[in-house]
Order: sequence, then C-alpha cells, then structure tokens
Amino acid sequence: MNDFQAVADRVEIEALRGEFTDAAMMRDRPRLASLFTPDGALRMPNIPVEQVGREEIRAGGELLQSQWDFFVQTTHPGTIQLDGDTATGRAYIQELGRALDGRQGLNYAVYHDRYQRTAEGWKFAERVYEVRYLDTSPLAGTAPHGARGTEAGPGEAATAAPAPAASFTGPASAERLERVAAALRAGGFAAEILDDVATARARVKDLIPEGTSVLTGASETLRLSGIDEDINASGRYDAIRPRVLAIDRATGADEIRRLVSGPDYVVNSVAAVTETGALVLASGSGSQLPANAGGAAHAVWIVGAQKVVPDLSTALRRVEEHALPLENVRAQAAYGMPSAVNRLLILNAEPRPGRGTVLLLREAVGY
Repeated sequence: MNDFQAVADRVEIEALRGEFTDAAMMRDRPRLASLFTPDGALRMPNIPVEQVGREEIRAGGELLQSQWDFFVQTTHPGTIQLDGDTATGRAYIQELGRALDGRQGLNYAVYHDRYQRTAEGWKFAERVYEVRYLDTSPLAGTAPHGARGTEAGPGEAATAAPAPAASFTGPASAERLERVAAALRAGGFAAEILDDVATARARVKDLIPEGTSVLTGASETLRLSGIDEDINASGRYDAIRPRVLAIDRATGADEIRRLVSGPDYVVNSVAAVTETGALVLASGSGSQLPANAGGAAHAVWIVGAQKVVPDLSTALRRVEEHALPLENVRAQAAYGMPSAVNRLLILNAEPRPGRGTVLLLREAVGY
C-alpha cells in the first residue's frame, strides 16, 4: 500500500468515526446503522447491550434514544492501524446525558474498533464500548426542549435564551409531565399525574387518614381547588391552620412554631417544579417551610401543570418574575402589606421514600 492510499484510508476512517457521533447527536439511527457492515456488531458490555447486524443496531438505538431527555457525545481521535482491507483502532468518547426516568451522568469511554473496506467505503465491522470513568452526580445544566429533533451541546444549553414570562402560565405537555414524574420518582418522591382539581381533591382524601393533624400552606392552589376548605373546614382532620389563627401572635409565638413545625401531614403547593425533579417553595416568613422540608411525617404537594420549568435557574426566575408579583397583590389585599421572597426551600430529593407525594395536574391552577 502506498503512502497516499494509507493517508486516504486514515482520513476516511476518521470521517467514519465522526459520522457516527453526528448520527447519534442528530438522532438519525438509520444513518448510524448504515455505518456498519451488514453483519457488523455494536457491543457495550457495561450496559450491557449487544447488537449484531444493521437492523438490530437501528432498532436498539431507537429504543435507547426514546429513553433520553438529552444526550451529548464528543469523540476524540485515537489510533488507527491499517492492514490491507481491514483496520483496527480506538476512539475516545466523552458523554453526558439525562434519561426520562431521571438517571443522569457524565462518562469517559473508549471505542475499540474493527474496520472493513467495502464497496461503499470503510465501515465498522465491530465497535466495543468500554467505560473508563462514570459520574452519576446530578447535572447542573439542561437542554432547550423547543426542538427535540436535535440535541444541544453544553454551550448551547448554557446560552439558550431565558423562557419568556408568558411561558410560566401555559400548562406543560403530557410528555413534560411524564418526564417530571419520572424524575421525581427517581429522587424518592411518589408522583402521580391527575387530570384536574376534582381528581386531586378526591386523591387528597384518600391519602390523609381522618383525625390526623394537617397543616395547609398559604396557597392559592389549595384555595382555588377547594382542598384548603376540605381540610380546614370539614371537621375530618385535626386542622392546624384554624388553631394557629386563633392564637395571639404576641403571646403564643412558641406555641405556633411548635404546631406548624411537626404535623402528621403538610399539604401545600410549590412555586415551581423542574424537569429534573426538584420542588421549589418560596415564603415571606418561612413559617410553613420546616414542615415541608421534613418536619411533617408526610407531605402532599398539589402542582398545576403551568408550574413545570426546565431547570432550577428557570424555577427561580418563575418565583421572582411571575409568582411574587401575583402574591404581592394578594398580600396587599389580605394583610395590607407587600410580600417578599425571604426564604426559599429547594427539595432535590426525598431521603425518606414514601414520605412525600406530588400530585401533578394536567391543568393550570393557582400561580
């Protein structure tokens, strides 16, 4: 083999490896499968997955793709050793991604390759995927979901334009609600998707035994849905809020603090829920936050579909730009003074599985 042919072969094999990454990033599984010989194999022992033949590679890739929220792969050139119409080589991979069930992480891996010259050019005869490093810590970033046919890299996610305030009022799609529910479950919360507030009212009655002590948050979601009245005026429960309102705040501050800190149940809403499975609550006084954080033996959060946001940074924007102005109006009418975000509670996971239940509604309610 002359030097020119060797150079041409190396260039074509390197282009083949680049094409593989491009097809994966563009979610073009038929194109990715076509990069293999008809009996080529893709083996990933760490997962474990073994696909032989173009059809298995295509079908397996589409199944894997359907499970991803986002996925980013970067390929770094490795060695190529030519041997006539065959070759071997290695490519070095960095990947990060998040699955719809909440699994996520960053890894570094190696593809151990065998290549075959064919009438269509160089193809993969075999790719064997070996993970060298895996970090399953929660990823801080997210991917824009406006166009899910392509994947965004880390730089694109970081520089994406912020969601407009109008997007804080529209109900999330069924797909996004499923993604949120899966992420919440992965974090130890129980999560249910319900059609409307009527269904939520019935479900709350199922979840909370009669006679137990229940604290309700100062929530427009609870008021508008009727859940606040169901708990505090029905006589079914030991309702904490009416008891607190009857205590003189000047002389009974300690009694109020003890009552609201550790009820059997706390029922509340949130200012935002992220697609990564975090709940964000905001408060002016902070009095209702201890029960939500862990003081209550059980917690139930009712969340309207308009409160779904991609990530924590957007959740904080929703608090400041959307919820606070509306709460200011309510606080001025109710108390004659403005509200403020003096306390924030972010629940990234539930360390006591089964303690917290999130009822995600398909409709918008509250703010």
